[in-house]
Amino acid sequence: MRILHVITSLQTGGAEHLMVDLLPLLRSSRNHTVELLVFDGRCTPFMEELKSRGICIHKLGYGGSAYHPKYIFKLIQYMGQYDIIHAHNTACQLFVPISKMLSFTRKPLVTTEHSTNNRRRSKWWCKPLDRWMYNRYAAVICIADQTRASLEQYLGKKKNFYTIWNGVNFTRFSRAIKNIAGQKDFVVTMVAGLRIEKDHETLLKAIAQLPANYRLLLVGDGERKEFLKVMCMELGLESRVSFLGVRMDVPDILEQSDVAVLSSHWEGFGLAAVEAMAAGRPLVATDVGGLHDVVSGAGLLFPHGDDKALAEKIQWLCEHPDEYRQVALKCQERASKYDISIMARKYLQLYERVINR
Repeated sequence: MRILHVITSLQTGGAEHLMVDLLPLLRSSRNHTVELLVFDGRCTPFMEELKSRGICIHKLGYGGSAYHPKYIFKLIQYMGQYDIIHAHNTACQLFVPISKMLSFTRKPLVTTEHSTNNRRRSKWWCKPLDRWMYNRYAAVICIADQTRASLEQYLGKKKNFYTIWNGVNFTRFSRAIKNIAGQKDFVVTMVAGLRIEKDHETLLKAIAQLPANYRLLLVGDGERKEFLKVMCMELGLESRVSFLGVRMDVPDILEQSDVAVLSSHWEGFGLAAVEAMAAGRPLVATDVGGLHDVVSGAGLLFPHGDDKALAEKIQWLCEHPDEYRQVALKCQERASKYDISIMARKYLQLYERVINR
């Protein structure tokens, strides 16, 4: 099977991160040909990692708007070369079916819905366009039950909607549970793009309420970086918060951490949450759709935007070593159910079903 995944860039984010672990795994299964096409071909750590693992990457441009019409015409030449074309992110989801129409190919399309919400859904005029767009796909993969429920609430139930839970490389992230008894200093880590859907503000306010022996590591990059740095200065946190940027050694960073946090306004699944749980670190996450089902009963949940509750849960974990260990063990056990090999197998099964249909 010849498979092409299409994504806007390999900058930072859950969908981009997923490509790094998923594509080599799809290729290794029965020696399928698996390639990636990016609208923005600027070099990133994710891109270098995929190249080192033998994934062929096609680049359509270098920077600029992902919605530039030139990508529609550049995509046409790829339409007939693959058995499956799998689109990620909104610009790709829209342009891929348009390019298919212009190329007159009948090859099936697949897309993944990565989030429970987006800014388009608040604009009435986007709904007809979205309905047309999703109907062009033989399969729309939702990364969690809540993601599918949200999409069905928006567009109604469709026969081409499927749920395949996201996965992580459990073996790569798995670490021993820490013993924090007698420990005096604590490291809190959040791995997430510095983007609008993530609620870094609540986390920074929570850290400001904790004693000075609590430090914060922020892994990720994005358009809100400067805003968050200014907020750190206003809260007097310059010496306690470190912006680490995009990193490929996240498992090692989590190993050095004591508590992981994922503070969000909305999530589709929470890939970073599962990775933190796989690393044996107790997770404190916002109780929003996409995170609730993944975290509830294992890690700790706090109400959206409640910095006081977040601070209390972080401190409670660090001051109670026995409870800390229990939560960490539950988190690691939960994460083992989301191994990416399960996800890859279900993707390939769906591809074959779509092609045979």
